[in-house]
Amino acid sequence: MTVSAYINFNGNCREAVNYYAEVFSAEKPQFMIFAEMPPDPEFPITDENKNLIKHVNLKIKNSQVMFSDVAPGMPLTVGNNISLIVESTDINEIKTFFNKMKTDGIVQMDLQETFWSKCYGSLIDKFGITWQFNLDSGES
Repeated sequence: MTVSAYINFNGNCREAVNYYAEVFSAEKPQFMIFAEMPPDPEFPITDENKNLIKHVNLKIKNSQVMFSDVAPGMPLTVGNNISLIVESTDINEIKTFFNKMKTDGIVQMDLQETFWSKCYGSLIDKFGITWQFNLDSGES
């Protein structure tokens, strides 16, 4: 199991990640953009936002830090734009931690299958910290 940081930006993710890659002499980042996602009628991708960053990993020494631009139409508050990612290859571990933490918390997305994971969910804990839970298939 690992715990990593996830940082959101408001349209300048590519610039920030390229900067961090340069500062930390990291490998060139591989960006996934919103246009590469499966279509979702609830969140249509427009020409204006199709090149925003959906997801990118940056290896900084022995740590993985993940980044994205906020989804189109979603608010971003600088200072509250960081969440923690719990990733495990054990689905029972993911479910146990998620279910414990959702008590007195606010579920943003209940555990479910997504296009990138067989089990993913997110919540805000009782202290206001955002957590994402992701089942790692072990393929990456």
